[in-house]
Amino acid sequence: MTTSVQLDWLKLAEQIVQGYSVTPEEALAILQSDDAELLTVMQASYRIRREHYGNKVKLNMIVNAKSGMCPEDCGYCSQSIVSEAPIEKYAWLTKEKILEGARESIRRKAGTYCIVASGRRPSNREMEHVVEAVKEIRATTDLKVCCCLGFLSEQHAAELAEAGVHRYNHNLNTSRDNYANITTTHTYDQRVDTVKQAAASGMSPCSGAIFGMGESLEERVQIAFALKELDADSIPCNFLNAIDGTPMEGRKELTPRMCLKILAMMRFVNPSKEIRIAGGREVNLRSLQPLGLYAANSIFIGDYLTTSGQAHAADWGMIEDMGFEIEECAL
Repeated sequence: MTTSVQLDWLKLAEQIVQGYSVTPEEALAILQSDDAELLTVMQASYRIRREHYGNKVKLNMIVNAKSGMCPEDCGYCSQSIVSEAPIEKYAWLTKEKILEGARESIRRKAGTYCIVASGRRPSNREMEHVVEAVKEIRATTDLKVCCCLGFLSEQHAAELAEAGVHRYNHNLNTSRDNYANITTTHTYDQRVDTVKQAAASGMSPCSGAIFGMGESLEERVQIAFALKELDADSIPCNFLNAIDGTPMEGRKELTPRMCLKILAMMRFVNPSKEIRIAGGREVNLRSLQPLGLYAANSIFIGDYLTTSGQAHAADWGMIEDMGFEIEECAL
């Protein structure tokens, strides 16, 4: 795709609100737009966001239930078999620790609690452990429960759905054409199939990407449209945090302004979906983090899997300063 399209962003946003679907060329034009247009682009994306979510912000909290020792060779991940990053490695947290994470999620005003585990796919025994924890969380809280456990069999997907898991996360991570540059131990199509498997079981599909891993502007647009085709309900937009000790150590391809354009592009392409500012927002958006809320209606709060996040009180303050309101119940 190449474009020299000059667009009226506010007019395009109104058309989208009325049901128009942007073309790949129009989406690319957002990423190629001059920085002088950035505030207008964000104003236009806010028009679309406001139509579907008002001024509400959803908060999501992660628990790293199983850390490290992953056999996959994903170049961005500190838990990968090829990573030399000095991270904490441990087998599964106890059920009580997972439940404590759920209670902490409530204290931080996060309506969605995501149980994440490293590894290619869960074993039957690991699945039983997760199911027991999920059932107790559902019985004792009003949290929306999300799981991110790797590839799923049809049986395991059904077990999670029956236990009460609302949402399953499995990111595409990058474009189809860029995938082999990121990992070789599994394929892009396997990730697509897992998202479809989660949806077929009745769980809400959550899938996004990590930007800044060598993909072109055109490939960023391809990712947005692939997620649209999958009908992902929630789209985490991660920005590469190049962790020392990983194959991507030292890589820095993004500016805060480009991160905002990516968020806006995602909102234009997927107007009614939950767009989440996810991992790497603190180190990539930096002082422009608050502007991201004009396009995104969701953020992670607290720490990520092996990296630290912004203090939750700072996130509360950022949301309040922008005139937004935390949506504490995500159900």
